[in-house]
Amino acid sequence: MLNRKKLENHQVLLYIAVLAAAFGFGLMAPDLADKIGGSITLIIAILMYSMFTQIPFMSLKNAFNNRRYLAAVLLTNYIAVPVVVWLLSRFLPDHPPLLLGFFLVLLTPCIDYVIVFTALGRGNEKLVLMSTPILFMTQMILLPVYLWLFLGDSAAGIVQSGPFLEAFFGLIVIPLGIAIAVQLWARKSSAGERLINLSAWLPVPFMALTLFVVVASQIGKVSTFADEIIKVIPLYIAFMVIMPVISRFIAKRMGLDTGAGRALVFSGSTRNSLVVLPLALALPGDASTLVAAVIVTQTIVELSGELLYIRLVPKLVK
Repeated sequence: MLNRKKLENHQVLLYIAVLAAAFGFGLMAPDLADKIGGSITLIIAILMYSMFTQIPFMSLKNAFNNRRYLAAVLLTNYIAVPVVVWLLSRFLPDHPPLLLGFFLVLLTPCIDYVIVFTALGRGNEKLVLMSTPILFMTQMILLPVYLWLFLGDSAAGIVQSGPFLEAFFGLIVIPLGIAIAVQLWARKSSAGERLINLSAWLPVPFMALTLFVVVASQIGKVSTFADEIIKVIPLYIAFMVIMPVISRFIAKRMGLDTGAGRALVFSGSTRNSLVVLPLALALPGDASTLVAAVIVTQTIVELSGELLYIRLVPKLVK
């Protein structure tokens, strides 16, 4: 019998199957695939709501209980990762849309399926869960700062404030507000608690649906940018090789125990593609297609890498 834990534990295989189906559907029925692309806004909004309901915003103070881990996760994600990402970006051509997609996806730490991967990799998933509210809020604050530092005025030529802000409020702020309201309701009502439990079933199927719709609707256009997309794949692989080593070093220097050290490796290496994807889709013209393709490519590389992580991280951090 299917239960939520089993669904979450097998989500990587589900996503790989969905991606294969999306490639085939998008190439064989491009007109139909383009039509279903119009539903992506609603699908992502539901996905974001379901993800946000699982982040323990009401227990934010608990995130500060393990201050050593919190310091390590902030140091890893907002000092070490930006340095690595900037160095890797030196191997890319000076093409702002390509760099924007690369920076958007790699500068934002994951706040959703990283919890499941940490548990599968025998890390302390509770530490990851408790740190998610802080990681979400800090990445929303720091992402514009890093984009300005790394891209400067070239980002302004791509990002139009109107559509960008509309996507941010419609696909992030509003779902976040609804999720927090539901969490507050759940503290006072059994009906609210049931809604939270029901919402917990949504992230995996809606992420699968998001991947299917985005890839199927965009794959026909992506061939135009194949040369650019191929250039980011080795750098994504390099990121997934470099960050566990750096995270392990930081974990040792900070005196983290084995479970916390493994959690830090997963947090530092797993990225937040689904939160930044709506921002990419809000960009004008061809820039939207290229930036979204760069982000989805990272997701594909990352999901493959996570299958190795859950086997190798326990050996790396003992």
